[in-house]
Amino acid sequence: MMEDFKALRVITEGPVARVELNSPETGNAVSGLLLDELLAVLGAVHDDPHIRVMVLSGGGDDFCLGGDRREFGDLLAADPGGAELRALAGKARRVCDALATAPAVTIARLHGGVIGAGLALALFCDLRAGADTCRFRMPELALGMPPAWGGSLPRLLQEAGAAKVRELMLTGANFGADKAAELSILHTVVPEDELDAAVTRWTKPLVRRSPTALRTAKLMMNAYGNANRLADATLFDAELLSSALSSAHQARRH
Repeated sequence: MMEDFKALRVITEGPVARVELNSPETGNAVSGLLLDELLAVLGAVHDDPHIRVMVLSGGGDDFCLGGDRREFGDLLAADPGGAELRALAGKARRVCDALATAPAVTIARLHGGVIGAGLALALFCDLRAGADTCRFRMPELALGMPPAWGGSLPRLLQEAGAAKVRELMLTGANFGADKAAELSILHTVVPEDELDAAVTRWTKPLVRRSPTALRTAKLMMNAYGNANRLADATLFDAELLSSALSSAHQARRH
């Protein structure tokens, strides 16, 4: 697997690929570069039948503090019509789809802030382990943005339930690891110094599974999970995000 990245640190240990978001100076903000590199890694994982588990983590104090808002502003300044922002949002959608459909089991190892786009990346992983000090937030409305990043809203509704998501989305309230576990956003909560051990408890049996059985099980769960969706409205996410931010940018200019 390719391991020469700028925004990621990637280490392959036999059947386990460890992928760390590696821009701690920005809180591991999700930038176009990060998305490009994640797409490259996930493409390699898709193509490598020997990889059975991919662990996604964050370097520094936080897993991920959300999208790179400075980059959003730069893209809109260069292209007020929003085409460049739509392209960025399209990449986000492809990354999230690739996480969900990877033949390997994807595990999110979460600590510190798990905010906005960072929460979306975690949600599309199959399993999620979090430190008991994790803090979560969906800040999109407070930032003047629709909840349209990577197709994450229906995933969140499916995992956590509509009533609670509605409250947290509309209020933008912070919530901790215990609440995240209650909502099934986290599968397990442990002290931060036990996170690696918690992930290992999952990886040990998974690497002994048949790759064909794992791949088939994931295909079945994805298919049954989407069985009641007659149309995929998340295909409009890039357009919605671009239009909303472009309109807000134009309003600030006048």
